[in-house]
Amino acid sequence: MEVCYQLPVLPLDRPVPKHVLSRRGAISFSSSSSLFGAPDPRQLSQRRGAISYDSSDQTALYIRMLGDVRVRSQVGFEPERRISHPYLCIDFRTLHTRPGYGTTSASSAPERRVHRLLSFQRYLHSSRLLRGVPQQIPLHLLDEDYTGQARCMLEKVGNWNFDIFLFDKLTNGNSLIALTVHLLNQYGLVELFQLDMVKLWRFLVMVQEDYHSDNPYHNAVHAADVTQAMYCYMREPMLAKSLTSCDLLLGILAAATHDLDHPGVNQPFLIKTDHYLATLYRNTSVLENHHWKSAVGLFRETGLFSHLPAEDSLNMERELGSLILATDISRQNDYLSRFRRHLDQENLCLSNASHRHFILQMALKCADICNPCRPWELSKQWSEKVTEEFFQQGDIEKKHRLEVSPLYDRAINTVGNIQIGFMTYVAEPLFAEWTRFSDTRLSQTMLGHMGLNKASWVGLQQEQTSASKEAEAEPAGGAAAVGAARRDSAAGEDTSSKEIPQGSKDS
Repeated sequence: MEVCYQLPVLPLDRPVPKHVLSRRGAISFSSSSSLFGAPDPRQLSQRRGAISYDSSDQTALYIRMLGDVRVRSQVGFEPERRISHPYLCIDFRTLHTRPGYGTTSASSAPERRVHRLLSFQRYLHSSRLLRGVPQQIPLHLLDEDYTGQARCMLEKVGNWNFDIFLFDKLTNGNSLIALTVHLLNQYGLVELFQLDMVKLWRFLVMVQEDYHSDNPYHNAVHAADVTQAMYCYMREPMLAKSLTSCDLLLGILAAATHDLDHPGVNQPFLIKTDHYLATLYRNTSVLENHHWKSAVGLFRETGLFSHLPAEDSLNMERELGSLILATDISRQNDYLSRFRRHLDQENLCLSNASHRHFILQMALKCADICNPCRPWELSKQWSEKVTEEFFQQGDIEKKHRLEVSPLYDRAINTVGNIQIGFMTYVAEPLFAEWTRFSDTRLSQTMLGHMGLNKASWVGLQQEQTSASKEAEAEPAGGAAAVGAARRDSAAGEDTSSKEIPQGSKDS
């Protein structure tokens, strides 16, 4: 049975109630409407679900992370059925507003009805309402003591030792919203770009909620941590004197949305499970493309940049996508080689817009994997979280009898060996080149922390190895002792058995 779930849409020029602030979904654009024009009034009452593009964009498939979902395009083409593994164990549902969608001819100009999909969080929310279960709305108002402590932390937001875990607790799980709003205001970007605060707040609430809180690592706290690191890099002298206001805005928003709607599994998993997103993006930067277009969907849903000229908004979306796509770890060597070439030839000119954009890409890449460069207390927590997410994917692969991804098997891998390998082959080469570009106190601090953290993991690995060897030796030693005792006992029995006949014989 298919269920249609809709909420009334309120005009954006009026204050938005709290229960609407957390409204999910993005506008769906048909091939006959302008991307930046006003949406069809008949679609305004159905702004539920994921964003789709016109027919030129891969048959207008929906781009939310929904599991195994089949939809038709605006031009009536139904993609070939593909099978996906239900790795989220959730019965995702496709919501239809009209059962005969896509069967009428275009010449009759029928009323367009677009299929609506529920994302993971949206599905759970609507299911609670349909079952009569009250939604668990977090309390956003904290007492003055907590908010005061959060404000004190924001005064030191540029400190590399910034504890994002503590800040998330002090903001009652709203670290991404609080941090992003603070940074935008600190740079004066809200006033400069004339951003509507209601639209900005709705945008950030939807961004934070689109991060899956069930993910051990790829969640809103990780996004807030990357945003704080990005701010530290943009404050470096080489960048601070060169970045424009548009660069700053893009850097902050790209960091906040760079893992938007991450499912907690990697790209190879989506490819080998035949996931529709892998087909949509042709097995290339699948997750990064999804993060980018999910962010674009929220831009258009909230109308955050609707007051800007259409060309400026489109350029903003493209440059945002370029930054997010740079975080694809499979393209690490390409970006690193280009960075090294620029540094060797000493031809980086930050007055050049393309060079500034490239440095922003490298800064976001550094921010995305900067956990090994944090102080040990923070770095260790992040290492355990990302490894647990790896292991959870490995457990799912075992459950569905798939080939377990390298490093994702908890039976043969440890946090220590994964982190040592990551630092050696990924983090150290990247941050060594970043230090060549910006040899500052922060860069030296990051390299120092990474060296100490690596040594700590090596030490822990050695302790674990020694403990395991001792554990293996103890049963072996105990068995040897038991065997010797049994041999002695057997020898005693043999001796007594021989003496008794001799005694009886003598008698």
